[in-house]
Amino acid sequence: MTTPDCYTCSKEADFDNLPPRECVVHDQHWRVAHAFNTAVPGWLVLLPRRHVAAVHDLTDAEASALGVWQVKLSRALQRMTGCAKTYVVQFAEAEGFAHVHFHIVPRMADLQPEHRGPGIFDLLRRPAQERVTADQADQMAQSLRAQLLGHPNAQ
Repeated sequence: MTTPDCYTCSKEADFDNLPPRECVVHDQHWRVAHAFNTAVPGWLVLLPRRHVAAVHDLTDAEASALGVWQVKLSRALQRMTGCAKTYVVQFAEAEGFAHVHFHIVPRMADLQPEHRGPGIFDLLRRPAQERVTADQADQMAQSLRAQLLGHPNAQ
């Protein structure tokens, strides 16, 4: 089931034509995208492939795969970026983005204190010249895909 006014559902409806940044890797329940409008290379978004408005609405199969994906993505980001840790965040409150999604963000050791914790979201509001470009996001997606090919059921 998809919802027409949902950004994530609109991408899922065009699944076969998505660029690498919009479909880093996927399985039957989840799709991984590189975040847009971010100044952080490797900022990923883990998305259920059907419309889900709240975490408690995930099926048991979706919930079972969720933790595995979060850890696999965190490990891949650590290998690729050398990050000190990853943040895993879920709100799904913005208009057009009420579809459950998990931000998986590489937190570098030298990240400024004001951007740590919830302050990381300030890096989604940086000027365009500071943002990861579509080409850079596609390159990161392709590198991550190569890292993740060993994930069970990943395609």
